[in-house]
Amino acid sequence: MPEVDLRQQTVRDLNEALHRLSRQTNETDWQVLHPNGQHSLAVGIDAPVTVRIKGHVGYYCAGMNKDATVIIDGNAGVGCAENMMSGRVHVKGDVSQAAGATAQGGLLIVDGNASARCGISMKGADIVVKGNIGPMSAFMAQAGNLVVLGDAGEALGDSLYETRIFVRGAVKSLGADCVEKPMGEEEKAILSQVLELAGIADDVRPEAFRFYGSARRLYHFNVDHAEEY
Repeated sequence: MPEVDLRQQTVRDLNEALHRLSRQTNETDWQVLHPNGQHSLAVGIDAPVTVRIKGHVGYYCAGMNKDATVIIDGNAGVGCAENMMSGRVHVKGDVSQAAGATAQGGLLIVDGNASARCGISMKGADIVVKGNIGPMSAFMAQAGNLVVLGDAGEALGDSLYETRIFVRGAVKSLGADCVEKPMGEEEKAILSQVLELAGIADDVRPEAFRFYGSARRLYHFNVDHAEEY
């Protein structure tokens, strides 16, 4: 197992080593020690490897991830898994703002809470937050699924496109053009699949969630809705 100690090596050393990996590498299990909140750890990985980071990380950890599994044994700063393309990012603690921002694929799991703008402009990823999420989450979210086992803050799903939002707890308020919708069989099947991917399908029932989506009133300008823009 390759091991990188960030008390002795730099973030650049770590990322350059990960970027050199081929997709056929046999160095598939990495461990990163003493991250101490440093930024941009394990970004831009393009190989099917597992990277376990033993501690708290700063901004943009696991950004632009492709095919890798990144496990963070701690909390993560702003923009964790930002622009993720595929793979899996698992944060064992809390995440700051904009977790999973613009993510186009893959799975982000947060065992704790997520701050504001979780899933902002997400474009196809699945995000599962086991705790609560902050205000303006899924703002302008275009595709994918945001699943929240706890509560959601203000303006959930503001200016939402076609991302599906599932919340088990209370929602403080909905943003412009976000509405609660009936949970049909299709939505239950999609939610069940995401819960299965996150490894919690045996503990959480889809029926316990409420489903939110776009009312589709803001797709095209309409003067009758001008006050909502």
